[in-house]
Amino acid sequence: MEGGTLSERAQIEVASSYTVLLIENVNRNNTGKYVLTAENCSGVKSAFINVRILDSPSAPTNLEVKDVKRDSVSISWEPPIIDGGAKISHYIVEKREEARKAFTSVCSNCVRNSYKIDNLQEGCFYYFRVLAVNEFGTGLPAETADAVKVSEVPLPPGKVTLSDVTSNSARLSWEKPDHDGGSKITCYIVEMQAKGEDTWTKCSESKALEVTINGLTKGKEYFFRVSAMNEKGQSEPKSLLVPVTVKDTSAGPVINLLSNSFSVKAGNDLKIDVPYKGAPPPTVAWKREGNLLKETSRVNVHTSDTASQIIIKDATKLDVGVYEVTLTNSVGTTSAEILVNVFERPGPPSDLSVDEVSVDFVSLSWQPPHYTGGCQISNYVVEKRDTGSTIWQTVSATVARTSIKISRLTQGTEYQFRIAAENRYGKSHFIESDPVVAQYPFKPPGSPTNLHVVQASKSVMVIAWSKPDSDGGSPITGYHIECKDQSSILWTKLNRGPFRVCAENIAGVGPCSKASEPVAARDQPGPPAGPLEVSGLSAEKCTLSWGPPHETGGAEVMYYIVEKCETSRVAWTLVYGDMMATTCKITKLLKGNEYLFRVRAVNKYGEGETLESDPVRATDPFTIPSAPMDVEVTSATNEAMTICWKRPVTDGGSRISGYIIEKRDKQGVRWVRVNKKPVYDLRAKASGLHEGCEYEFRVFAENAAGLSEPSLPSKPSIVDSTRSSITLSWNKPLFDGGAAVTGYKVEFRKSTEEDWSVGVNNTDKTEFTVTGLTAETEYVFVVRSINKIGTSEPSPETDPEGSYFLLDYSSEGVPGPTNDINHTHPLQPEKLHTLRLI
Repeated sequence: MEGGTLSERAQIEVASSYTVLLIENVNRNNTGKYVLTAENCSGVKSAFINVRILDSPSAPTNLEVKDVKRDSVSISWEPPIIDGGAKISHYIVEKREEARKAFTSVCSNCVRNSYKIDNLQEGCFYYFRVLAVNEFGTGLPAETADAVKVSEVPLPPGKVTLSDVTSNSARLSWEKPDHDGGSKITCYIVEMQAKGEDTWTKCSESKALEVTINGLTKGKEYFFRVSAMNEKGQSEPKSLLVPVTVKDTSAGPVINLLSNSFSVKAGNDLKIDVPYKGAPPPTVAWKREGNLLKETSRVNVHTSDTASQIIIKDATKLDVGVYEVTLTNSVGTTSAEILVNVFERPGPPSDLSVDEVSVDFVSLSWQPPHYTGGCQISNYVVEKRDTGSTIWQTVSATVARTSIKISRLTQGTEYQFRIAAENRYGKSHFIESDPVVAQYPFKPPGSPTNLHVVQASKSVMVIAWSKPDSDGGSPITGYHIECKDQSSILWTKLNRGPFRVCAENIAGVGPCSKASEPVAARDQPGPPAGPLEVSGLSAEKCTLSWGPPHETGGAEVMYYIVEKCETSRVAWTLVYGDMMATTCKITKLLKGNEYLFRVRAVNKYGEGETLESDPVRATDPFTIPSAPMDVEVTSATNEAMTICWKRPVTDGGSRISGYIIEKRDKQGVRWVRVNKKPVYDLRAKASGLHEGCEYEFRVFAENAAGLSEPSLPSKPSIVDSTRSSITLSWNKPLFDGGAAVTGYKVEFRKSTEEDWSVGVNNTDKTEFTVTGLTAETEYVFVVRSINKIGTSEPSPETDPEGSYFLLDYSSEGVPGPTNDINHTHPLQPEKLHTLRLI
């Protein structure tokens, strides 16, 4: 084959008079000029045959990218070398984004050898390919070797501004081009031209949007222009509109602060603006507490030619301190200090110490918090707890000083105390003391000496001893006499031997003396060691605890008998008849009843003496709160109303955990709950109401003890009365209908009649005296509210027991007025109020 070799698939057969070339499964590459050469000893002879394979064409040649714009590319190519034995009818042009694998068709019927591909994504990289098509099909593709970035040279920069000029320099700034040509701006070229010259000289290359040109001649004028550069080339230049005369205009920096102190509440954002002037514009440096300020995700500094700004997000106490801003330029330096204060709850008090300890009081002192939360400490909160309990009790929440004397402690009990500081923004964490035992500062006395039995008989023993050598610093108040069984190691307070004696003073019981000679004793046990303590008291249960009897009667205590008794009764009720422990739980108490409890030990000789408790009342340590007050509807639409109220007068000793709101149709009797979950605010919105219906609302407060009584509507009252007049007082209506109440209309009638009389048509007061009434007559009163829309419905009529009677005490035979005749008499709420004059 001319210009090449035969295909590996070619087979050649040679006979004596002919030769055959056989190529199976031919394709377009087998097209060409085939040369046959015959040679023998006489010479050489050649012949050729042109073979055309009918197939799709080969790939176009010389595919080139001619022109690249920011949204288009122009390409060109030449026809394929092999046309497949048929005329090329058209070309298919395709594109592929660099990040994708598949080509998409741009033009499927291009009849020329060039094409402009539009609507390309600016800044993206593309591959392009072209395929020739003849009547036998689509040929092989010709593809660009490298990805083509769709971009062009950028537009000129924006406005060029002269920022500063000195005796030998000028500072220029400019805006970014409106378009970067689809390729990132790599730098800006600054050129200058002295006035009177024809050539432009490159004086700077900058990646920033400003540059300072040095080495200028004082008094000379210069023109400047700026061009943007990207990978495609340099843009058209943007010129400074006026020439620059080099002269000295410098001035030292000046800070124009309106205030040197900034405050912010913790959690809020703080913005500190520091405006200044200076030529050339100064550099800015910020410090906090003498150290260079570090920018973080919360603390950011923004500086321009005329101001510097610090933005602190979610301010905390870590941001408190003195900030210093320093401005420097070629003329001089100036600085200013700014105090930043963050308002929040204070830190805990410090140096808590126990100054004095006694049997029933402890004196504490402490130092104010190192961090006050940015404002003055208003008070301290002092709490205590028995170390055997996890519950803290408030001693005082309004301590103004840094010391306190805590009284009413229980002797021998170990306590722990804690203090918190409080300011207008909240309460600090607590600082806790070490455990402290409430006891006297004196020591118990020494042990008595010379203990001996003076007289002994079957029923009586007399023993004597000498005083201890030391009384422990406090006079001896008495002695404890103990004995024990010879076979036991436990000493008990009995009148049998052997004996030993302990002295006691105000600080406690001292060590015992040496034991006397043993004396046998057999008896019932003494009372359990007291006191019989009642703890964990509630309305239904409590816990009793006691100690083993000091006098066992010479035998082991087998169990205890526990009984209870209501103080209003005589009989004792058995609770436990075989209690093995020295503590037990009492249940099924009746709330509000007062009880006594008693315990006695039992040994093999019988039941011992009883230990009785002080009376205790079965009550919870807290009660339900009082009812919410002043319930009113503040706004209404055709399907919803907003209800507001005030907190109860008392929370019952337990924190209010929420509010329950109920509604009912004014003509109905069943109350329906408005809110599924308790409301913590002092307002709630009742939705899903029916237009034109009247509703009533009531509110319950809830704490750990349960729900309060429901809120009551404001109660009208009788302020005063005479034999011929009655003065009524009422509160504003629960809802004003969406327009302000302008007045009230008072009507009345005799209870035996149906016709109403008008007491007053329109009064803007909430009190009115109805005169001209007849004595010994029962009257009924109603009040209507008036706004610009009209007059309200009257209050509903009351039941007969809702009537009130007024007596004329001036008549003969009628007793004089009682002490409370002029007191305010409440009328039943939401009723028609009936009054009778006699």
